[in-house]
Amino acid sequence: MAAGRQRRAEAETFTARWKKQWHRARVGMRRSAVDYFRGDGSDWIALAGLLLTIPVIAATTMMNSVWCAPAALVLPIVAGGLLLRPASLLGLYAAAATALIVESVQLGPYTEGPSRVTPGVVLVVAACGFFGLLVAQFRNRVGVPWRRGGTMLFDLRERIRVQSKLPGLPQGWHREMALRPAGGQSFSGDFVVAARTNGGRTLEVVLTDVSGKGMDAGSRALLLSGAFGGLLGSLPPHAFLPAANGYLLRQDWDEGFATSIHLVLDLDSGDYELYSAGHPPGLQLSAGTGRWEEKSAEGPLLGVYDGAQFDPVKGSLRPGDVLMLFTDGLVETSDRDIAEGIDRLTGEADRYVAGGFHGAAWHLIEAVAKDVNDDRALLLICREGPTAQAAAARSDSARTDTARADTAQTDTARTTATGTSTTTR
Repeated sequence: MAAGRQRRAEAETFTARWKKQWHRARVGMRRSAVDYFRGDGSDWIALAGLLLTIPVIAATTMMNSVWCAPAALVLPIVAGGLLLRPASLLGLYAAAATALIVESVQLGPYTEGPSRVTPGVVLVVAACGFFGLLVAQFRNRVGVPWRRGGTMLFDLRERIRVQSKLPGLPQGWHREMALRPAGGQSFSGDFVVAARTNGGRTLEVVLTDVSGKGMDAGSRALLLSGAFGGLLGSLPPHAFLPAANGYLLRQDWDEGFATSIHLVLDLDSGDYELYSAGHPPGLQLSAGTGRWEEKSAEGPLLGVYDGAQFDPVKGSLRPGDVLMLFTDGLVETSDRDIAEGIDRLTGEADRYVAGGFHGAAWHLIEAVAKDVNDDRALLLICREGPTAQAAAARSDSARTDTARADTAQTDTARTTATGTSTTTR
């Protein structure tokens, strides 16, 4: 009896120890896998998996080289270029080269028949390995794993969009912004930062065009948008552009200049000041005359020299007036000067005077500079008059009536279906 209990205790102890070891191994592998796919851990799991696939592919090729050609070894090589570090990748390449040699010996010379290891197969595998090594070295130098590189770029793009979001305005005002990067890319050298200051009574908007375009200017645009967003509202309006100019000079970039336009708008009275740093002029539509007027402030480019002065131009938005700010990519090209571009922009904008400028920003970019290989940005600030407010109210009422009609139609259909079901019973 005592001997039986002892054997049972030993068995339970062995089972418990085995379960504990298995649990530790399972947790360790899971943590390693999670760290790897986050980009924080070792790549030994991926290396082990790819090393196991090489003999499987080689054995399948030697059994049936028609369905599994010798060139199938490029699959783990390509995957290794995406998953492994350069040092681990060299070990994978050595295993693939060994498998290729074994296949060539077992299948015989390529002159004796098809589905052999030919010089072309060797060149294809070697070329894939070379490009995979280049990708791995670039990824290792940047320090961003491929698994997180796309996520990081997506996060950067969303941060720029959030920083460029315009704050809501009180009733009687309308604002909208449209931004189109060069070449259909996700990043742009144009950006906007905006804030309601002075207890919400003042709107400050800064539209900036960084030197360069698209992806080339995206990193600098992200850095400047964060810095400008911190300065906006923390300094008096007249001190913003001098502070921004000093910030660019301290960066010591090779292409460290930028143009910028700073709007300070009193939402109660409609009076505004417009500061410019080498930026294209603003355009104001007067509801009384129906004409566009250029609002040009004086000031040099940002990041060129220290001690620059920026003198504002003043104006006022009356009910029905529109203020339009834009970057040079919208109005200036290699075969069109800025004056001609502004004339074309105002001509297209005149089409929206009668019906209002709701949704006009994106359509104006499409109409004026659709195929221009440059970043384009357009900002509209409208002080809505009685006509525009009535049109907006009619639009809201029409949407409400449509929704009510859809609801009533759905209820009627349900009632009819219920009555039909009752009659059937």
